[in-house]
Amino acid sequence: MKGHEFMSIFQSSEFWSPIWTSLQVAITAEIIVLCLGILAAKWMAKSRFRGKVVIETFLMLPIALPPSVVGFGLLVLFGNQSLIGQLINWLFHQPIIFTKAAAVVAVTVIAFPLMFQSVKNGFEAVDGDIEDAARIDGAGEGRLFISIILPNAYPAILTGVILSFARALGEFGATLMFAGNIPGKTQTIPTAIYVAIDGHHMTLAWLWVISIVIVSFLLLSIVYGRPKKLS
Repeated sequence: MKGHEFMSIFQSSEFWSPIWTSLQVAITAEIIVLCLGILAAKWMAKSRFRGKVVIETFLMLPIALPPSVVGFGLLVLFGNQSLIGQLINWLFHQPIIFTKAAAVVAVTVIAFPLMFQSVKNGFEAVDGDIEDAARIDGAGEGRLFISIILPNAYPAILTGVILSFARALGEFGATLMFAGNIPGKTQTIPTAIYVAIDGHHMTLAWLWVISIVIVSFLLLSIVYGRPKKLS
């Protein structure tokens, strides 16, 4: 393909629209995932109670299930025939399915386990003696969490953010099932690649593939390129 043909693709909204949608969905989902992941990890990290393994398994389940199964579950849970779906329809005067909000929900559910597990590991690795010493000095649980636990668990939190964001950018099955593939609205890079290949627009597909591979490579290089602490 000639250079001016590449330029015409780069200048077209057809190329950039899925990229902007993917970034909007992934960033919004990442903010939600970060908040929920820290809260859930704080609750589960050093708690001991009956049924803990059941809750942890449930929280990690989306990473083990096929994304299409997760998407089907979201359709059942938020569909127009469900109580939640009817409530959303009543509150916002439109269903959530096949909207950008649905894409955010799907991506959040899929990306959450990576954040939760990484942050939980970080919280569990914080030295309990340091926490006990801070309590003896009069630190409350809130101050202890902000001043001791979060700074010590920061590398794990950063890893969770990067891995979950990369997963959010690459999510396909659940998004397609729950949010559909509406150009300019819910069409993300993975669904756009699928449509481009199906329509034999291989150059366009290649450009999207290269774009998401480069972004994912850069994100993962941050995780694995950080200097490790010496024991």
